[in-house]
Amino acid sequence: MTTFKLNTGASIPAVGFGTWQDVGSQEKAVAEALKAGYRHIDTARIYGTEQAVGNAIRKSGIPREEIFLTTKLWNNKHHPDDVEQALKDSLNDLGLDYVDLYLIHWPVAFKRGEEKFPKGPDGKPATEDIDYVDTYKALEKLVSTGKVKAIGVSNFSKEEIQRVVDNATIPPAVHQLEGHPWLQQRAFADWHKKNGIHVTHYSPFGNQNELYSREGKIGRLIEDPVLVEIGKKYNKSGAQVALAWAINEGHSVLPKSKTPERIRQNIEGDFKLDEEDLKKIRGIDRKLRFNDSSEDFGYQFFKGLDGASA
Repeated sequence: MTTFKLNTGASIPAVGFGTWQDVGSQEKAVAEALKAGYRHIDTARIYGTEQAVGNAIRKSGIPREEIFLTTKLWNNKHHPDDVEQALKDSLNDLGLDYVDLYLIHWPVAFKRGEEKFPKGPDGKPATEDIDYVDTYKALEKLVSTGKVKAIGVSNFSKEEIQRVVDNATIPPAVHQLEGHPWLQQRAFADWHKKNGIHVTHYSPFGNQNELYSREGKIGRLIEDPVLVEIGKKYNKSGAQVALAWAINEGHSVLPKSKTPERIRQNIEGDFKLDEEDLKKIRGIDRKLRFNDSSEDFGYQFFKGLDGASA
């Protein structure tokens, strides 16, 4: 299986397993993924799947050090005083001693407290003026505890991650963001390479998730004729070609599924594409972003990036 080197020296497997949604199915799905050969599992506090993920890992019999595990800090715990406890809560639910990667899930801070989506009196999201750089510095302190092997961010704009890099003692190891053949963000990807920050793509199938469907107006990414056509050459599906594209570009991917057969098919998306096929896929970039929570979160995300809502 393809792996990439992080700036910490650790290796991250190219194909990870995403665990957002379907909380009740995740323990079984993660167990299935581990059985199929996945060694990179992605969860987050807000997904509510940490317990299921931890159970599956512990019951798998696979040595902990062979699994690369990511979780993420939620927006209501951005205050530097809350970060250490937030990690403890995640580790308690996982039932594990450490995570390989801890990410700031979004650059916006919600009101402190236990409420996951706090609302103000006007019914709008209750945000707080906490600088994500201060949150990141609190993450840096966790590295020396051994409970976190690497740190990074998710869903940051170029300006936001640049500010983190400029102020960090420990540079981000990973930036997790939406990426797929319809949202390639090539200039942004090159910036990360230049700065030694690994990019992980969530939603690598674009609008495969029912939350992102746009009433059939644009079709499904995995049925894009270019991907399907290339797939025939390698005896692969359009979905597998979408994954291979990202891996060939140097990014890791987080497909998710609860179907054993699909779980196995996704890990087979790790294969080599010819340069001519990569060129063809570069030609289908539609700058289409499916996950933009700007309105729901009361914060303008992805400023200056392809597919941003404003």
